[in-house]
Amino acid sequence: MSAHRIHFGPLAAVLPKLTLGAGVPLTSQDRFHLRASLLDSWQAAAFTITNDTVEAALEQRIEDWRLVYPAVAQFCQQLGWPQCPLEVLWLLWLPLAEQIIQWRRSLSRPLVQGILGVQGTGKTTLTRILAVILGQLGWQVCGLSIDDLYKTYAERQQLQQADPRFRWRGPPGTHDLELGMKVLSQLRQAQFPVALPRFDKSAYSGAGERTAPELVTAADVVLFEGWFVGVRPIDPQQLTTAPAPITTEADRAFAREVNSRLQDYLPLWQQLDQLIVLYPADYRFSQQWRQQAEQQMQASGKTGMSATEINQFVTYFWRSLHPDLFIRPLLQDPDWVDLVIELDREHRPTAIYQPASLL
Repeated sequence: MSAHRIHFGPLAAVLPKLTLGAGVPLTSQDRFHLRASLLDSWQAAAFTITNDTVEAALEQRIEDWRLVYPAVAQFCQQLGWPQCPLEVLWLLWLPLAEQIIQWRRSLSRPLVQGILGVQGTGKTTLTRILAVILGQLGWQVCGLSIDDLYKTYAERQQLQQADPRFRWRGPPGTHDLELGMKVLSQLRQAQFPVALPRFDKSAYSGAGERTAPELVTAADVVLFEGWFVGVRPIDPQQLTTAPAPITTEADRAFAREVNSRLQDYLPLWQQLDQLIVLYPADYRFSQQWRQQAEQQMQASGKTGMSATEINQFVTYFWRSLHPDLFIRPLLQDPDWVDLVIELDREHRPTAIYQPASLL
């Protein structure tokens, strides 16, 4: 069974009416199209909507839309987007937030929501959008990135001197796992206030350094994102015939070392309650996306890496944890992953599904 594909259909004509608020009534034809969008095969399968539940789901979606749209539209403006993508809000962001709320309600403590995506997939932006939506729906949210758990610049310099192969921050081995376990444990147990570590990627000409922590006094949902959050070690034998850019014996030796270090991250992943994967149609889109992100950061006045350094950086990540070997197998693992969101080159969602629905 293949993943259900996303079809936007006639929503482009209906959703603008919703942006005008409850004062603009929806026609029976409008409601028909909105209801049909929720019963579309991909939406129904991803968010478990049936003929019996669609009417309640539709009323909830409309109510939630009217609560969150003004704040989301303002946030899109702050990002510099020409307009808010209404179809994506209706078909992805809002139902994703509603799903996270369901998961949170099943617990008696804060939910730790993992979000996995290779470089440039938009996981940080998605995290911020979900925080806006969940906040408007009455839930307190805090965000944490695997990048926030990097060892200090001095510690990473020591690691590089001991093993020059760790020339960049990023792969397993460059994070403070003790700090990560402490913070996630405190958040799960609602031991507030919690000092969330923060990291400035622009420091030391892009090498980055820790900055002042953020004190969080309450949270219902913790959005924990990163380029290999939830990724598990593989059989080292698979690296013998690994794809490019793992081409030399030195490359394979480094990949085996990183794979071995990944074992130390499993206790951290056990702190996750759910895991969402953002997966590009082609993992090589990462290079283009990383270039765009770096240009935006530099446009804001921060220093960063050159185009050549970015290409070397992204290729280095592929050598350490190749997406085809470490992430692709997760897309069909219902015991580990809860939702998969596939993306095209322009970051548009093309499919979303539960791995369990593929069995």
